[in-house]
Amino acid sequence: MPPLIIRRPSPAAVVLPVSPLLQRIYAARGVGSADQLDQRLQMLPSPSSLTGLTEAVTLLEDALRQRWRITIVADLDADGATSCALAVRALRALGAADVRYVVPNRFVHGYGLTPEIVAVAARERPDLLITVDNGISSHEGVRAAQGLGMRVLITDHHLPGPTLPVADALVNPNQPGDAFPCKQLAGVGVIFYVLSALRTRLRESGWFAARGLSEPNMAQFLDLAAVGTVADVVPLAHANRVLVEQGLRRIRESRCVPGITALFAVTGRSMARASVTDIAFQLGPRLNAAGRLADMSLSIDCLLCDDPARALVLAQELDRLNRERRMIETEMRAQALDSLERWPLTEGELPFGLCLFDPDWHPGVIGIVAGRIRERVHRPVIAFALDNHPGQLRGSARSVPGLHVRDVLATIDARQPGLIGRFGGHAAAAGLSLPAAHLSTFRSAFDAEVRGLLRLEDLNGCLWSDGELEPADFCLETAEQLRAAGPWGQGFPEPLFDGVFEVTAHRIMKDQHLKLWLRAPGLRQPVEAVAFHRVSDFTPGATRLRVAYKLDANEWRGERRLQLRVEHLEPA
Repeated sequence: MPPLIIRRPSPAAVVLPVSPLLQRIYAARGVGSADQLDQRLQMLPSPSSLTGLTEAVTLLEDALRQRWRITIVADLDADGATSCALAVRALRALGAADVRYVVPNRFVHGYGLTPEIVAVAARERPDLLITVDNGISSHEGVRAAQGLGMRVLITDHHLPGPTLPVADALVNPNQPGDAFPCKQLAGVGVIFYVLSALRTRLRESGWFAARGLSEPNMAQFLDLAAVGTVADVVPLAHANRVLVEQGLRRIRESRCVPGITALFAVTGRSMARASVTDIAFQLGPRLNAAGRLADMSLSIDCLLCDDPARALVLAQELDRLNRERRMIETEMRAQALDSLERWPLTEGELPFGLCLFDPDWHPGVIGIVAGRIRERVHRPVIAFALDNHPGQLRGSARSVPGLHVRDVLATIDARQPGLIGRFGGHAAAAGLSLPAAHLSTFRSAFDAEVRGLLRLEDLNGCLWSDGELEPADFCLETAEQLRAAGPWGQGFPEPLFDGVFEVTAHRIMKDQHLKLWLRAPGLRQPVEAVAFHRVSDFTPGATRLRVAYKLDANEWRGERRLQLRVEHLEPA
């Protein structure tokens, strides 16, 4: 069933120093004051309300003063890579004597601070382990590390379970009782806050002056914070928008680490016009590709490298891995869609909560496949692949608005103890392990739980539109104004408009994309539009279409012109 186009409610617009169009758009996203549009660093909430921050900073200060060996334990995605690179770079700049990192191999060590990765870290005999973007569920790993004489600082943003690991210090804005106002920080945002507070403590204690050290400006690490925040698809609450915007400004001014410069080079994107879209669809997938197919240390090394030539070599390898990932994903997605086409013939209607499994699927790509299938069937999807451990499956879940998928897994685990191995995640995405013999039982349990939480009409999918544009708004100036009005992203979506257009011409590109020329009522000249992967939605000869679209600027041979980026089209 095609998605429904639903126009956002139009609350009374607050008077803001922006155009009437932007006032309408901001009001629909809950902006109630000019302060919510202020993206200066001074607008970031104070770190003082983070539970565990004082203990964390004291532990880190001891580490610096006593010259402890410090090992960062990173997670397996772009948030983990940027968190790790930021932690290593910032701690060295703050005067740490010995800072290293380890990152699990998903096929060998599992996720997070497992006893297996603790054993790897122990080879360097660290005095302190710091987790970034992981650790909130790592009870066994914390005990293993402490049993070997290591202290453990956990920094994470994932939702905690019923109990917390007994670490030496723990900072996570989502832990019970935490009063920090932005619960949506990515892992990179959490470690940025922790190390910013450490910098303040060191300054107040005279650390830098006593040692003749230059006090680092923590803003220099915002390029990494921006990339990790966007790539992790966390909601862009005000604090996250500040981090992202400030980081993007540094990238646009070429004040970023060589690894980010190199990633822009291999993608062919302009750093001077760097955007959230560039990070989300170009940099993020390349950083993630290493963890999905090879070794995440490749991405971390790229972000830690200070030699531009070497950084470019690493970025090129990440680009190669991403191309390989796309090929694997395309094949897996085709297999999944084929199984869905045959589903009604064999098993009746699709379940509300869909579980898919193929023994040949690559475990590093199942999250992407789950997301693609969710987009097609508008319901929560879990894709499973064989785990590295015999008899075990690894699953990656992607949810829909209104369903907290990690809570669903927690409920199933509580009702049927032992059915699931391990699980964790967020409202929109989660991961789990499962004995292969339990798959059928889990499928039924997952579908039953989802059926209790969603209605049939919730599975239709919808596109939230900001309404129609006036004829005068179809111009490059409006497109540029909207681009500059972000950053847009998860929870603060880029403006989407809809309307009925006359089709004056069309062309098929590369057998799968559409180039359209559309004329809206009141427009003298048609507007160019591009619809990626939408050939099957278009009937040649159609003269009128209802289109959901975003305003964009197409640059070709130095010329910029207005272009509509079509998200959905249907006969009018």
